[in-house]
Amino acid sequence: MLDEPKVLVPYDKREAITLRTAAEIAGRSESTLRSWCQNDFIGRRVAGGPWQVSRPALLMFLDDDRKALRAYLAGDRESEIVLAYFRRAAVTAAK
Repeated sequence: MLDEPKVLVPYDKREAITLRTAAEIAGRSESTLRSWCQNDFIGRRVAGGPWQVSRPALLMFLDDDRKALRAYLAGDRESEIVLAYFRRAAVTAAK
């Protein structure tokens, strides 16, 4: 298991979406998305604020692409498997 998942690290507001937006994309409730953030590390609370979801990580999760999500959570922002999701999300990966 990962020691500290690197979701939204480094933080880039272009990558982050609200729980509401993520819920709309996923077709699920905000409480379900909050649970996914807590249990599957697709989002985090930034500076004690509201939950922010990584759009690329959400797409990886919805595609059940565990390999890409593991790479993303380990801090990979350069491999093709991760960058493909950043392109799909129309976000430039922070370095």
